[in-house]
Amino acid sequence: MNQIVATFYKFVRLTDFETKQKPLLELCYQKAIKGTILLAQEGINGTIAGSRQGLDAVMAYLRCDPRLTDLETKEASIEYLPFKRTKVRLKKEIVTLGISDINPLEKVGTYVEYNDWNYLISDPEILVIDTRNNYEVEMGSFKGAINPRTNSFREFPNYVSQNLHPSKHKKIAMFCTGGIRCEKATSLLVNKGFKEVYHLKGGILKYLEKVKLEQSLWDGECFVFDQRIAIKHNLKKGNYKMCPSCGYPLSKIKKLFSDYEEGVSCSNCISSFITEK
Repeated sequence: MNQIVATFYKFVRLTDFETKQKPLLELCYQKAIKGTILLAQEGINGTIAGSRQGLDAVMAYLRCDPRLTDLETKEASIEYLPFKRTKVRLKKEIVTLGISDINPLEKVGTYVEYNDWNYLISDPEILVIDTRNNYEVEMGSFKGAINPRTNSFREFPNYVSQNLHPSKHKKIAMFCTGGIRCEKATSLLVNKGFKEVYHLKGGILKYLEKVKLEQSLWDGECFVFDQRIAIKHNLKKGNYKMCPSCGYPLSKIKKLFSDYEEGVSCSNCISSFITEK
């Protein structure tokens, strides 16, 4: 029986977010829902999986809150549950940028729908930036997009300070997996005085779900934070596997490298593995 994996987020003032943790966790247990939901004063962010009935029950519960009635999900059908545990965590941020005065509720860039994205990034005057981490970008990205080579989202503000300036970069378009990182990334740039800042609404997931392969400007696969590892167009499971030692996503080609040993090491962790031995 196929299961459903659903991702969602919303920036919204949840001053009582701590009180939501226990009843939400209990409901997820009751409905056999696996995955992680983050709650913070700035909003909610989650990726969960389970039966259609179970997911509908959890989303209905969340949408009973007037602040979350318009909470949207991006869904995909899968053959197995991609999570082993159920977590509802309290956090300072639902996506960690590490700058307290950046508030997507006050200012963000201009949203661009998936069906307008190709036209936007084909503009020769626009700078297209992938806001995800380096290992994610290496798996796939939009053609011509810049890789900031960050190891975590916390490093993105430093990349902006060192590489971008409002007087030089007049038009900037950014994207990420589901859209949440771009909410803060565009808010950061607007706050720094950049005038034309755009971001892909719904992120890569929405684009891969809706845009046909023959019309796509996406190259490669998209990393996802569950046991599917990566997805392709139509949100189908990709071809990557996870290194059991370091958790690095491995393509079929990387598994052919001489420093790859099934269940032991890969090119990403072999040096530390040898040192420890």
